[in-house]
Amino acid sequence: MKKILAILMAGVLTATAFAGCGGGGESSNTNSGSSSKSGESSATGVNASTVDYAYFGEEDNVKLKVWAPDAAVNLVKQQIEEFKKAYSEKKFDITVVAQGESDAATQMLNDASAAADVFSFPSDQFNKLVDAGVIAPVAKGFTDFVSTSNSEDTVKAGTISNTLYAYPETNDNGYYMVYDNTVVTEEDAKTLEGTLAACKKAGKKFIFDAGDGFYACTFAFTAGAKIDGLEEDGTQKFVEYDEDAAVKTLQAFAKLIKDYKGTFTSLNVKNVASGFKNGTCGAGVDGSWDTKVNKDSLGDKFGAAKLPTINVDGEDKQLVSMFGYKYIGVNGSSKFPNSAQILALYLAGEECQKQRTEELGWGPSNVNVQKDKVVTESPVLNAIKAQAENSCTQVNIASTLWTPMGNLGNKLVADEWKPDDADATRKLLQDTIKNVRDEG
Repeated sequence: MKKILAILMAGVLTATAFAGCGGGGESSNTNSGSSSKSGESSATGVNASTVDYAYFGEEDNVKLKVWAPDAAVNLVKQQIEEFKKAYSEKKFDITVVAQGESDAATQMLNDASAAADVFSFPSDQFNKLVDAGVIAPVAKGFTDFVSTSNSEDTVKAGTISNTLYAYPETNDNGYYMVYDNTVVTEEDAKTLEGTLAACKKAGKKFIFDAGDGFYACTFAFTAGAKIDGLEEDGTQKFVEYDEDAAVKTLQAFAKLIKDYKGTFTSLNVKNVASGFKNGTCGAGVDGSWDTKVNKDSLGDKFGAAKLPTINVDGEDKQLVSMFGYKYIGVNGSSKFPNSAQILALYLAGEECQKQRTEELGWGPSNVNVQKDKVVTESPVLNAIKAQAENSCTQVNIASTLWTPMGNLGNKLVADEWKPDDADATRKLLQDTIKNVRDEG
């Protein structure tokens, strides 16, 4: 840990440090070690997610805004205080503001100059951020370290045209089934039929947000209509699938939903934790970002599993979900670009990722934290890992995907929908795919 920046510090670094902070692609070899402390300027290596003061260039009296999701605001504030201590020779004014990750790109595009300098966002927002030129690539001096410190899939998903555009933060942006283990047994949780039957028997709800395209795409994906990146014209690409088999699968969902009317309930995922707390929910589909609040609500009754199967014509089919990653990005319009890169590196570093895993239950992208028992012994992260093998990757997603998928879900759960109407189900599927593509 005493050599990592030696080559850079010997000749590449100047007062500007990042050559404008806008470059991506290949960097100098930063994997050989870290720079040592010298003079009055303390310097720890990038291995500790901190860097030599020379990387700041002339920046001081630094003022930055950070966007973090609600659940992480307090922890991020604590981490920033540690960041300030690590660079005690610099003066910082850093504000942390709650901002939903799903809306981060939209807010950045609305007015990048007024947006956060450092922000969290999910992998499907990469294209719009890069195309609009509002996100700065990872600083050239950091790319090798970031690439080797994080899982290959998160680095690959964050790279466009050989340029790494953000710092991997999580490897868990998907959903799983969480349940009250006094209501739903481990065996019940293996099938949607078993889960619904157990919830109905106990007079509890099964909550699934069928109107949100992020979750509702499970209906289409399980039916076989899986996404496969983008076409050359930017529209969503789908794999080839058997339409007759897909229709039967959607009918099976609709029939099960109708058979368990009053048990299967389409509500926002926030109602899962509140339902556990007030005793009305027996199981639901939620993501790792809500692990803490779900555990707090259930205590010793907390159970977690990959999504269940659904029986279609006598065959158990595994539910297929959306799965992606989360990143920390740097605003290309930041007035303190070097400092913003250094802060992003710190917040995406090993120690901060481990803290978020321990306190929030988030799944880390850092390869060292992934080996820690806080991950390997986590029922939630193991469930998400298992579900990830039955998912579509949340990268290269057309923005037009979500609304038609949500409409598909709303139709299937509607009281007036007729599960035995194969023609209507076929048209619904065809219209869904057409709307995703045509609106692109």
